[in-house]
Amino acid sequence: MGQPRRSAHAWRAAVHTVAACAFASVATGCGILGDGSATGQPLDSISVSSPRLSESAPLPAGYSCKGKLGSPPLRWSGVPSPQTKSMAVVVDADNARAGAEVHWVLFDIDPRTTELGENLDANLPKGARQGRTTSGKVGYSAPCRPDGNYRFTVYALSAKVNLKEGALLSDTLERIADRTIARGRLTSVHIE
Repeated sequence: MGQPRRSAHAWRAAVHTVAACAFASVATGCGILGDGSATGQPLDSISVSSPRLSESAPLPAGYSCKGKLGSPPLRWSGVPSPQTKSMAVVVDADNARAGAEVHWVLFDIDPRTTELGENLDANLPKGARQGRTTSGKVGYSAPCRPDGNYRFTVYALSAKVNLKEGALLSDTLERIADRTIARGRLTSVHIE
């Protein structure tokens, strides 16, 4: 006979579980969020800042699901060249109670890029692509949990991710982890 059909709710729950497990695997197993690279080498450090965000300060409500500003502007420096072939940005929530949530994956950014403007969904840098988030959305998925710690991490990569727009979260995170040579992070604590 055929396989039993899953309900839409069961399917979404399975996708969220796979994404969370993939994120946890990438985050701990491959060193994407740790101190080393996938090869075990120490990562170079990138300086990340924003004209709208401050380290360990609340995320302005306009960049959350309460607002309409979309993604916040980000700037970075200290990217190792010439070994950097592309850049990636991952926004995730570090919340022990709620589990891992990825709110944005932007990849294949030109390595000469040093900043992203506000609300990029409509105006991505040339050649850049967005992957799916934990919610399944392609693009910036504004955070909603008022008690979350939101990490805006910029990665320098040794090669392009080379996936299509809307690629699966597990695929993009795995490829980013495999290619990471440097990273930097700006963390917002809670939502205003």
